[in-house]
Amino acid sequence: MISKTSTDYAGCLREAAQRLGRAGIEEARLEARLLMLAASGLTAAGLISAERDEVPPGIAARFEAMIAERETRRPLQHIVGTVCFYGLDLLCDDRALIPRPDSEIVVEAALALLPEDRPVRVADLGTGSGCLLAALLSARPLASGEGVEASHEAAALARENLAGLGLDPRAGIFDGSWTEWEGWPAADLIISNPPYIASAGIATLAPEVRAHDPLAALDGGADGLDAYREIVSLAAAGMKPGAALVFEIGHDQKDAVCRLMSGAGFSAIGTAQDLGGNDRAVWGLKQG
Repeated sequence: MISKTSTDYAGCLREAAQRLGRAGIEEARLEARLLMLAASGLTAAGLISAERDEVPPGIAARFEAMIAERETRRPLQHIVGTVCFYGLDLLCDDRALIPRPDSEIVVEAALALLPEDRPVRVADLGTGSGCLLAALLSARPLASGEGVEASHEAAALARENLAGLGLDPRAGIFDGSWTEWEGWPAADLIISNPPYIASAGIATLAPEVRAHDPLAALDGGADGLDAYREIVSLAAAGMKPGAALVFEIGHDQKDAVCRLMSGAGFSAIGTAQDLGGNDRAVWGLKQG
Protein backbone atom coordinates (compact mmCIF):
# COMPACT_ATOMS: atom_id res chain seq x y z
CA MET A 1 0.00 0.00 0.00
CA ILE A 2 1.06 3.58 -0.65
CA SER A 3 1.71 4.88 2.86
CA LYS A 4 -0.50 7.56 4.35
CA THR A 5 2.59 9.76 4.82
CA SER A 6 3.01 9.93 1.04
CA THR A 7 0.06 12.16 0.34
CA ASP A 8 1.46 14.43 -2.38
CA TYR A 9 2.18 13.36 -5.96
CA ALA A 10 5.95 13.45 -5.51
CA GLY A 11 5.83 11.23 -2.44
CA CYS A 12 3.45 8.75 -4.04
CA LEU A 13 5.63 8.54 -7.14
CA ARG A 14 8.78 8.03 -5.10
CA GLU A 15 7.28 5.25 -3.02
CA ALA A 16 5.70 3.57 -6.05
CA ALA A 17 9.01 3.60 -7.93
CA GLN A 18 10.70 1.92 -4.98
CA ARG A 19 8.07 -0.81 -4.93
CA LEU A 20 8.32 -1.41 -8.67
CA GLY A 21 12.11 -1.54 -8.42
CA ARG A 22 11.89 -4.20 -5.73
CA ALA A 23 9.57 -6.15 -8.03
CA GLY A 24 12.32 -6.31 -10.64
CA ILE A 25 11.04 -3.64 -13.02
CA GLU A 26 13.96 -1.87 -14.67
CA GLU A 27 12.36 1.47 -15.56
CA ALA A 28 10.54 1.77 -12.26
CA ARG A 29 10.51 5.57 -12.04
CA LEU A 30 9.24 6.00 -15.59
CA GLU A 31 6.55 3.37 -15.16
CA ALA A 32 5.38 4.91 -11.89
CA ARG A 33 4.91 8.23 -13.68
CA LEU A 34 3.08 6.61 -16.58
CA LEU A 35 0.71 4.84 -14.20
CA MET A 36 0.09 8.07 -12.31
CA LEU A 37 -0.72 9.84 -15.57
CA ALA A 38 -3.25 7.11 -16.34
CA ALA A 39 -4.73 7.17 -12.83
CA SER A 40 -4.98 10.95 -12.61
CA GLY A 41 -5.74 12.03 -16.16
CA LEU A 42 -3.05 14.71 -15.84
CA THR A 43 -0.73 15.61 -18.68
CA ALA A 44 3.01 15.14 -18.19
CA ALA A 45 3.39 18.89 -17.67
CA GLY A 46 0.43 18.95 -15.32
CA LEU A 47 1.94 16.20 -13.18
CA ILE A 48 5.19 18.13 -12.86
CA SER A 49 3.27 21.21 -11.76
CA ALA A 50 1.20 19.21 -9.27
CA GLU A 51 4.02 17.25 -7.60
CA ARG A 52 3.62 19.04 -4.25
CA ASP A 53 -0.17 18.91 -4.34
CA GLU A 54 -2.10 16.37 -2.29
CA VAL A 55 -3.37 13.43 -4.31
CA PRO A 56 -7.19 13.22 -4.20
CA PRO A 57 -8.44 9.99 -2.57
CA GLY A 58 -10.01 8.61 -5.74
CA ILE A 59 -6.81 9.07 -7.74
CA ALA A 60 -4.73 7.63 -4.90
CA ALA A 61 -6.91 4.52 -4.83
CA ARG A 62 -6.68 4.02 -8.60
CA PHE A 63 -2.92 4.53 -8.51
CA GLU A 64 -2.49 2.06 -5.66
CA ALA A 65 -4.49 -0.57 -7.56
CA MET A 66 -2.37 -0.05 -10.68
CA ILE A 67 0.91 -0.27 -8.79
CA ALA A 68 -0.24 -3.45 -7.03
CA GLU A 69 -1.07 -5.00 -10.41
CA ARG A 70 2.26 -3.98 -11.90
CA GLU A 71 4.10 -5.52 -8.95
CA THR A 72 2.73 -8.89 -10.10
CA ARG A 73 4.48 -8.22 -13.46
CA ARG A 74 1.26 -7.71 -15.34
CA PRO A 75 2.32 -5.60 -18.35
CA LEU A 76 1.89 -1.86 -17.95
CA GLN A 77 0.12 -1.71 -21.32
CA HIS A 78 -2.53 -4.15 -20.10
CA ILE A 79 -3.08 -2.14 -16.93
CA VAL A 80 -3.45 1.11 -18.84
CA GLY A 81 -5.40 -0.62 -21.62
CA THR A 82 -3.75 1.21 -24.51
CA VAL A 83 -0.41 1.44 -26.29
CA CYS A 84 1.00 3.92 -28.79
CA PHE A 85 2.38 2.28 -31.94
CA TYR A 86 3.62 4.24 -34.94
CA GLY A 87 1.79 7.28 -33.57
CA LEU A 88 -1.50 5.39 -33.26
CA ASP A 89 -3.32 4.76 -29.97
CA LEU A 90 -4.38 1.11 -29.87
CA LEU A 91 -6.36 -0.96 -27.42
CA CYS A 92 -4.10 -3.47 -25.71
CA ASP A 93 -4.92 -6.53 -23.61
CA ASP A 94 -4.05 -10.20 -23.27
CA ARG A 95 -5.86 -11.21 -26.46
CA ALA A 96 -2.78 -10.44 -28.57
CA LEU A 97 0.90 -9.58 -28.41
CA ILE A 98 1.69 -6.11 -27.11
CA PRO A 99 2.81 -3.92 -30.03
CA ARG A 100 6.45 -3.02 -29.45
CA PRO A 101 8.62 -0.18 -30.79
CA ASP A 102 10.98 -2.59 -32.59
CA SER A 103 8.13 -3.55 -34.90
CA GLU A 104 7.96 0.03 -36.20
CA ILE A 105 11.17 -0.75 -38.13
CA VAL A 106 9.27 -3.49 -39.98
CA VAL A 107 6.53 -1.00 -40.85
CA GLU A 108 9.15 1.39 -42.24
CA ALA A 109 10.62 -1.40 -44.36
CA ALA A 110 7.20 -2.23 -45.78
CA LEU A 111 6.31 1.39 -46.49
CA ALA A 112 9.50 1.78 -48.52
CA LEU A 113 8.12 -0.93 -50.83
CA LEU A 114 4.65 0.60 -51.18
CA PRO A 115 3.88 3.43 -53.62
CA GLU A 116 2.05 6.47 -52.25
CA ASP A 117 0.29 7.54 -55.46
CA ARG A 118 -1.86 4.54 -56.36
CA PRO A 119 -4.17 2.02 -54.70
CA VAL A 120 -2.44 -1.06 -53.32
CA ARG A 121 -3.58 -4.13 -51.45
CA VAL A 122 -1.76 -5.22 -48.29
CA ALA A 123 -2.22 -8.16 -45.94
CA ASP A 124 -0.97 -8.83 -42.41
CA LEU A 125 -0.59 -12.49 -41.50
CA GLY A 126 -1.10 -13.18 -37.80
CA THR A 127 -2.33 -9.62 -37.36
CA GLY A 128 -2.88 -9.86 -33.58
CA SER A 129 -3.83 -6.38 -32.38
CA GLY A 130 -3.88 -5.16 -35.98
CA CYS A 131 -0.96 -2.80 -35.31
CA LEU A 132 1.06 -3.49 -38.47
CA LEU A 133 -1.96 -3.31 -40.74
CA ALA A 134 -3.22 -0.14 -39.06
CA ALA A 135 0.18 1.54 -39.39
CA LEU A 136 0.44 0.71 -43.09
CA LEU A 137 -3.08 1.89 -43.90
CA SER A 138 -2.64 5.07 -41.88
CA ALA A 139 0.50 5.94 -43.83
CA ARG A 140 -0.97 4.97 -47.22
CA PRO A 141 -4.47 6.50 -47.57
CA LEU A 142 -5.00 4.86 -50.97
CA ALA A 143 -4.25 1.38 -49.65
CA SER A 144 -6.73 -1.27 -48.56
CA GLY A 145 -5.92 -4.39 -46.63
CA GLU A 146 -6.80 -7.50 -44.69
CA GLY A 147 -5.57 -8.94 -41.44
CA VAL A 148 -5.39 -12.73 -41.11
CA GLU A 149 -5.78 -14.08 -37.59
CA ALA A 150 -6.37 -17.63 -36.35
CA SER A 151 -7.26 -16.54 -32.80
CA HIS A 152 -10.89 -15.42 -32.57
CA GLU A 153 -10.04 -13.26 -29.55
CA ALA A 154 -7.16 -11.49 -31.29
CA ALA A 155 -9.26 -11.05 -34.44
CA ALA A 156 -11.90 -9.28 -32.36
CA LEU A 157 -9.25 -6.96 -30.88
CA ALA A 158 -7.92 -6.14 -34.35
CA ARG A 159 -11.42 -5.26 -35.52
CA GLU A 160 -11.88 -2.98 -32.51
CA ASN A 161 -8.61 -1.21 -33.23
CA LEU A 162 -9.28 -0.74 -36.93
CA ALA A 163 -12.75 0.61 -36.18
CA GLY A 164 -11.44 2.91 -33.47
CA LEU A 165 -8.97 4.42 -35.91
CA GLY A 166 -11.59 4.79 -38.63
CA LEU A 167 -9.75 2.34 -40.88
CA ASP A 168 -12.42 -0.36 -41.08
CA PRO A 169 -13.84 0.92 -44.42
CA ARG A 170 -10.46 0.02 -45.97
CA ALA A 171 -9.64 -3.07 -43.92
CA GLY A 172 -11.14 -6.41 -43.09
CA ILE A 173 -10.16 -9.31 -40.84
CA PHE A 174 -10.09 -12.91 -42.02
CA ASP A 175 -10.92 -15.02 -38.99
CA GLY A 176 -8.78 -18.09 -39.67
CA SER A 177 -5.24 -19.27 -40.35
CA TRP A 178 -3.05 -18.22 -43.25
CA THR A 179 -3.26 -21.81 -44.54
CA GLU A 180 -7.01 -21.25 -45.09
CA TRP A 181 -6.71 -17.71 -46.48
CA GLU A 182 -7.12 -17.28 -50.24
CA GLY A 183 -5.96 -13.69 -50.65
CA TRP A 184 -2.37 -14.40 -51.73
CA PRO A 185 -2.77 -13.47 -55.44
CA ALA A 186 -4.44 -10.12 -54.69
CA ALA A 187 -1.81 -8.75 -52.33
CA ASP A 188 0.81 -6.24 -53.48
CA LEU A 189 2.55 -6.63 -50.12
CA ILE A 190 2.25 -9.15 -47.30
CA ILE A 191 3.68 -8.35 -43.87
CA SER A 192 3.95 -10.68 -40.89
CA ASN A 193 5.29 -10.79 -37.36
CA PRO A 194 4.86 -14.54 -36.87
CA PRO A 195 5.70 -16.63 -33.79
CA TYR A 196 9.50 -16.87 -33.77
CA ILE A 197 10.63 -17.87 -30.29
CA ALA A 198 12.15 -21.36 -30.13
CA SER A 199 9.95 -23.55 -27.94
CA ALA A 200 12.71 -24.17 -25.38
CA GLY A 201 13.26 -20.43 -25.00
CA ILE A 202 9.72 -19.59 -23.87
CA ALA A 203 10.52 -20.27 -20.22
CA THR A 204 13.39 -17.77 -20.28
CA LEU A 205 11.25 -14.82 -21.40
CA ALA A 206 10.35 -11.99 -19.04
CA PRO A 207 7.25 -12.66 -16.90
CA GLU A 208 5.36 -9.93 -18.77
CA VAL A 209 5.79 -11.90 -21.98
CA ARG A 210 5.66 -15.58 -21.02
CA ALA A 211 2.70 -15.19 -18.63
CA HIS A 212 0.63 -12.61 -20.52
CA ASP A 213 1.28 -12.79 -24.28
CA PRO A 214 -0.62 -15.62 -26.03
CA LEU A 215 1.60 -18.69 -26.31
CA ALA A 216 0.48 -19.32 -29.89
CA ALA A 217 1.83 -15.89 -30.86
CA LEU A 218 5.25 -16.67 -29.35
CA ASP A 219 6.10 -20.33 -30.00
CA GLY A 220 7.83 -20.78 -33.36
CA GLY A 221 8.65 -24.47 -32.93
CA ALA A 222 11.92 -26.20 -32.14
CA ASP A 223 14.12 -23.67 -33.96
CA GLY A 224 11.67 -20.75 -34.07
CA LEU A 225 11.31 -20.98 -37.85
CA ASP A 226 8.17 -23.08 -38.35
CA ALA A 227 5.92 -20.14 -39.28
CA TYR A 228 8.49 -18.70 -41.70
CA ARG A 229 8.78 -22.01 -43.53
CA GLU A 230 5.02 -22.27 -43.88
CA ILE A 231 4.43 -18.67 -44.95
CA VAL A 232 7.32 -18.62 -47.43
CA SER A 233 6.08 -21.83 -49.04
CA LEU A 234 2.53 -20.53 -49.34
CA ALA A 235 3.72 -17.13 -50.57
CA ALA A 236 5.94 -18.67 -53.22
CA ALA A 237 3.00 -20.66 -54.54
CA GLY A 238 0.34 -17.97 -54.27
CA MET A 239 1.74 -14.43 -54.54
CA LYS A 240 1.80 -12.56 -57.84
CA PRO A 241 5.10 -11.62 -59.48
CA GLY A 242 6.59 -8.42 -58.10
CA ALA A 243 4.65 -8.54 -54.82
CA ALA A 244 6.62 -8.02 -51.62
CA LEU A 245 6.87 -10.23 -48.55
CA VAL A 246 8.07 -8.53 -45.34
CA PHE A 247 8.85 -10.29 -42.06
CA GLU A 248 9.69 -9.30 -38.54
CA ILE A 249 12.39 -11.66 -37.27
CA GLY A 250 14.20 -12.58 -34.09
CA HIS A 251 17.65 -11.05 -33.59
CA ASP A 252 19.48 -14.22 -34.67
CA GLN A 253 17.25 -15.31 -37.56
CA LYS A 254 18.31 -13.06 -40.45
CA ASP A 255 20.46 -15.58 -42.30
CA ALA A 256 17.97 -18.43 -41.90
CA VAL A 257 14.99 -16.41 -43.12
CA CYS A 258 16.97 -14.94 -46.00
CA ARG A 259 17.92 -18.47 -47.07
CA LEU A 260 14.30 -19.59 -46.90
CA MET A 261 13.20 -16.69 -49.10
CA SER A 262 15.97 -16.98 -51.67
CA GLY A 263 15.47 -20.74 -51.84
CA ALA A 264 11.78 -20.19 -52.61
CA GLY A 265 12.56 -17.84 -55.47
CA PHE A 266 12.27 -14.42 -53.85
CA SER A 267 14.64 -11.74 -55.13
CA ALA A 268 15.87 -8.28 -54.07
CA ILE A 269 16.13 -9.58 -50.51
CA GLY A 270 16.92 -6.92 -47.94
CA THR A 271 17.25 -6.57 -44.19
CA ALA A 272 17.05 -3.87 -41.54
CA GLN A 273 18.08 -3.47 -37.92
CA ASP A 274 16.08 -1.97 -35.07
CA LEU A 275 17.26 0.98 -32.97
CA GLY A 276 19.11 -1.43 -30.67
CA GLY A 277 21.23 -2.70 -33.56
CA ASN A 278 19.47 -6.08 -33.74
CA ASP A 279 18.38 -7.61 -37.04
CA ARG A 280 14.62 -7.06 -37.14
CA ALA A 281 13.23 -7.10 -40.70
CA VAL A 282 13.71 -9.21 -43.82
CA TRP A 283 11.94 -8.67 -47.12
CA GLY A 284 11.96 -9.85 -50.72
CA LEU A 285 10.03 -9.70 -53.99
CA LYS A 286 8.22 -12.59 -55.64
CA GLN A 287 9.95 -13.40 -58.91
CA GLY A 288 7.98 -13.76 -62.13
